[in-house]
Amino acid sequence: LHSRADALRDGTLIDATDLAREAGFRVPVALSAAAWADAVALTDAARDAGCDEVGRLWDVLWMLRCAIASNGNADRSDVRFVVLVVRQRPEPERVELRALIGPGDAGDPAITILLPGED
Repeated sequence: LHSRADALRDGTLIDATDLAREAGFRVPVALSAAAWADAVALTDAARDAGCDEVGRLWDVLWMLRCAIASNGNADRSDVRFVVLVVRQRPEPERVELRALIGPGDAGDPAITILLPGED
């Protein structure tokens, strides 16, 4: 069984917990490598637009917080949200993400941010 800790060690998941705590999250937060590549990692166009990874990660976390807050009493275990990101062109593009909120390795709550097609 591939644990969350294993995935963080091998780079399948990228830890965002420190910044997530600053953004108000009380549980560990990680992004899949694919979600990181689409929404956080810098392209040349993003660098030219003055973006940085910390700012892009903050945007992802903030939009997730907004999505959770606006979700009301709906199921919070699988939250879908969108962030605008400069990718290959200077104009921001929509990146659809989802956050799975569930048990970590020891049964404690954890959030994993993924692309919509990932599990």
